[in-house]
Amino acid sequence: MSAENSFWAMFNRVSLVKQIIVGLLLGTLAGYLGSGPNPLLSAQVVAGIGILGNMFIGALKAIAPILVFTLVTAAVAQHQTGSEAKVKPIIVLYLIGTFSAAVVGVAASFLFPTSIALADAASGDNTPPSGIAEVLQTLLMNLVANPISALAGANYIGILFWALLLGFALRHAAESTRLTILDIADAVSKIVGWVIRFAPLGIFGIVTTTVAATGLEGLASYGKLLLVLVGSMLLIALVVNPLIVWWKIRRNPYPLVFTCLRESGVTAFFTRSSAANIPVNMMLCKKLGLNEDTYSISIPLGATVNMAGAAITISVLSLAAAHTQNITVDFTTALLLSLLSTISACGASGVAGGSLLLIPLACSLLGIDNDVAMQVVAVGFTIGVVQDSCETALNSSTDVLFTAAAELGDRRQG
Repeated sequence: MSAENSFWAMFNRVSLVKQIIVGLLLGTLAGYLGSGPNPLLSAQVVAGIGILGNMFIGALKAIAPILVFTLVTAAVAQHQTGSEAKVKPIIVLYLIGTFSAAVVGVAASFLFPTSIALADAASGDNTPPSGIAEVLQTLLMNLVANPISALAGANYIGILFWALLLGFALRHAAESTRLTILDIADAVSKIVGWVIRFAPLGIFGIVTTTVAATGLEGLASYGKLLLVLVGSMLLIALVVNPLIVWWKIRRNPYPLVFTCLRESGVTAFFTRSSAANIPVNMMLCKKLGLNEDTYSISIPLGATVNMAGAAITISVLSLAAAHTQNITVDFTTALLLSLLSTISACGASGVAGGSLLLIPLACSLLGIDNDVAMQVVAVGFTIGVVQDSCETALNSSTDVLFTAAAELGDRRQG
């Protein structure tokens, strides 16, 4: 028993990022050995390894609808009406920044369309929507779907709608009831964390079957997808966010931008958790001389709703799924996708890779089958070593950036 505990302790000491890298490398090697006309690994061995990937995807598909429902319900139920007075300008900046990020992600996906290798992509029976009218009709019908059926069938639009309604209804419930809802959301998030601990094994299985089926060329699409994601995040961090800050403070925004990236973004890059970076952001706000009554509210709030990186991830990966499925997305639908990505990003889980589990919500708007969408989620976990680190760095550093911009803007006007 002690040997088992020692092994588990040693396993936990190795970071998840390193474990995912090992799984990615081993999967690439195993897939290469199982590909070609004379493979060294038999098809049965490759299929056996692929079961690990299928189990990982299955676990994600099972927990994702419950995660979305509990997180959104708890977030709305915990909101206090009187707490918004001092942070309202900051919330406006959060929403503008997140929506701008979603638009940039959509635009980048149109400028650099990317298809990705999915094992069952060709078999998906997806009919492209004929236009915005059909999209809106589907959206409205999904809104009023039976909530139990929505959870069972992974109807994320219906899940989001009913979670919002239940959250609003619970805002006037007893404090103990709202705390119970929050505890349930925390428990579900913890389960997601357990599932994600098996990401290295899942990625090992996914990459093995992908490389065995498509060769090493199949992974090249992952690299292009990662470039689109990281490039979009850099554009937000170095161009769009500075423009928003300049609009508020009317002076050179880059000293503040680089301070936030250096002292908050770097730490968040390695922790890959906006929640874990809250103490760092609090100390940075104090160092910048900001009002404690304001940033003590805006920083924890930003760790939940200020999700520019998540908006980019959701929009880019959902459009990559659309390109893979040969689904044409018109301008109006793309704008609606930007709005949906913004709303979805605000409900992203605080765990590493939490935004990936909201991709099916955006994919459902485009008529993409949930099985295909969850394969795209798995691809997201495969590139998540870099993607999630950059996403968290952008999200967390922007919490301080917009908090400082709003207060400095008020001082300028005063």
